[in-house]
Amino acid sequence: MGCLTAKEVAITIDDLPRGGDAEGTAASDREMTVKLLAPFRQGHIPVIGFVNECQHRDELRTLLPLWISAGAELGNHTCSHIDLNKTSATDFEAEITKGAVVTTALLGHEPTYFRYPFLHLGKDAETKRTIQQFLQKHGYRNAPVTLDNSDYMFARVYANALTTGDRSQAERVRKAYLAYMQSIFAFFEARSREVTGHEIRQVLLIHASQLNADVMPELLAMTRGRGYKFVSLDRVLQDPAYSLPENYVGPGGFSWIHRWSMTKGMKPKGEPNEPEWIRKQAGF
Repeated sequence: MGCLTAKEVAITIDDLPRGGDAEGTAASDREMTVKLLAPFRQGHIPVIGFVNECQHRDELRTLLPLWISAGAELGNHTCSHIDLNKTSATDFEAEITKGAVVTTALLGHEPTYFRYPFLHLGKDAETKRTIQQFLQKHGYRNAPVTLDNSDYMFARVYANALTTGDRSQAERVRKAYLAYMQSIFAFFEARSREVTGHEIRQVLLIHASQLNADVMPELLAMTRGRGYKFVSLDRVLQDPAYSLPENYVGPGGFSWIHRWSMTKGMKPKGEPNEPEWIRKQAGF
């Protein structure tokens, strides 16, 4: 595989209209969404949001147009963020079908991409194969993730700080989150070279939360500072790395860089952990 001349990343945001932090009101969800999308709209930055249509369904018809008007693409994330490890393939297929009703009506066409909740692709080979065939039959492309991380833990602790009015704690979480994301980028950049032979075009997974709404300008600046250009998911998937075999079967959900390394039989390497205090305060 040839080396790429520039770093590129697609930003993908899961659990629309909101996920990973505290439950909001209709007004606060709209305010969060507007703030989250502002840098993408202003910077004409590609972004794709993956929708859980059974969550906040009454709000979807007013919130999803905000994403569309910001130039975002929308994908299917199942209707209720169901875990394939804990359900049958038949029920999971039904969740995929139910998960695109409102999105299809708003877009005027069915979504192109599907994102597995928890990045669980099937705990056994038959389940994995069955769902892959279902997605292919219905015209979906799987949306892989390479820059996997625990942003949802930080988001939960941050939301708790905002709820209690602890500004010092909220600022501490923001700083820890940005430092942690730096370490995630650094690890997967290096690991991608080890696994694929070049530094691949990356796919970042984050969630629709107040934390990401509040730090998005800084997160985007950090990413640019690492030399990245923001591109569409379609552009990223043209990287030859995404044609590599991915044969992992099991209950785990993690970066495709790990999946490729496991398929190749490489010695495992784990990405940096979130700080212990974040994990504990998030309840994990």
